[in-house]
Amino acid sequence: MDHDSFSVGYLVSLIIFTGTYALFSLGLNLQWGFTGLINFGHIAFMTVGAYTTILLSLAQVPLILATLMGAGVAALLGLLIGFSTLRLREDYLAIVTIGVSEVVRLIALNEEWLTRGPRGVYGYPLPLEGFRPTLLSKGVMIAIWTVIFAIAFWQLGQWVSRKLKQNAKLQQVTTENEFTPIERSRPIGKLVLAGMAAILGLVLYGAGAASLFNYDYKAGLMLVLVIVLALIFWRLEWLVRSPWGRVLKAIREDEEVAKALGKNVFWYKLQSLMLGGAIAGLAGAFYAWNLSFVNPDGFIPLITFQAWTIVVLGGAGNNVGTPLGAAIFWGYNTITRFALEDNRLLDASRAGAFRIMVIGLLLMILMVWRPQGILGKKEELTLGR
Repeated sequence: MDHDSFSVGYLVSLIIFTGTYALFSLGLNLQWGFTGLINFGHIAFMTVGAYTTILLSLAQVPLILATLMGAGVAALLGLLIGFSTLRLREDYLAIVTIGVSEVVRLIALNEEWLTRGPRGVYGYPLPLEGFRPTLLSKGVMIAIWTVIFAIAFWQLGQWVSRKLKQNAKLQQVTTENEFTPIERSRPIGKLVLAGMAAILGLVLYGAGAASLFNYDYKAGLMLVLVIVLALIFWRLEWLVRSPWGRVLKAIREDEEVAKALGKNVFWYKLQSLMLGGAIAGLAGAFYAWNLSFVNPDGFIPLITFQAWTIVVLGGAGNNVGTPLGAAIFWGYNTITRFALEDNRLLDASRAGAFRIMVIGLLLMILMVWRPQGILGKKEELTLGR
């Protein structure tokens, strides 16, 4: 692997892709991980959000307003899907949602008067495209970047501290003979995971700070994306810990119990589908801004299943696990792509198929070894429902 492969610019692009997929997958995690809605057409929300944002911005609508309207139209799509499908059983819901995603993509492909069809859309306004920062504004951006990472490192430290305290309590209540080797290895594994996350965080922080100092458009997009991702993550964490979030978890576990307690299950499911759709629509705007060109071929069903991979990998029903799953997913894609190219073991088409095959195998192993994902809780697992 050559030195230029992991230049600052490449790491910035990797942060943008990882952040976009993390944002997209947070919407899916809300719908499935917390509410139990099996949505195989999540890409439809990203498609609607991306096209609405860029087409409105081409019509001279201010970019912030266009983005909010894109998220709103994606939420409206969730409303329409919800009214027609949420009373169906889970398997029928999955079939209908994947059908809706294909309908949306085919509309984008054939309605050329609106979306330019297969020719795609380009030349649309981009956030901070014409921004020329002074030394002071560069310092402010780097300070914001530093605060975000400082909060992330503080949360990581808090998580490690909680796990160590839990392990200490386990040792107090368990005799030496009952303390199995597997239980001994758990805190070590978590410490290793935390250490790897800290090292990766430092590398990404350094690359991001360097790119902001030597500012270009991608650096500005990276900062805006990370700020939005942090805000969405913060509010989602607040929501899922609130009474509203506890009702969603109750519906996921057994909606009949929630109904017996007087909760309007349909309305809560609809809210979850709409909010998750709005978040995916917001991710669609960043997806379009990063590529600076979109056409229907960029919104294939595979992207939905990549989001499912991310959520399952990180742990369903755990917001922290979603960015972790996105980082592992994109890290795997990057490392294996460069490793296969450098060693020239396979040609490009076979290498792509081989990488997909390997990640499928890894997921199968994960499902056997830890079906709840890396940070998920087994008692909250919804895969077998």
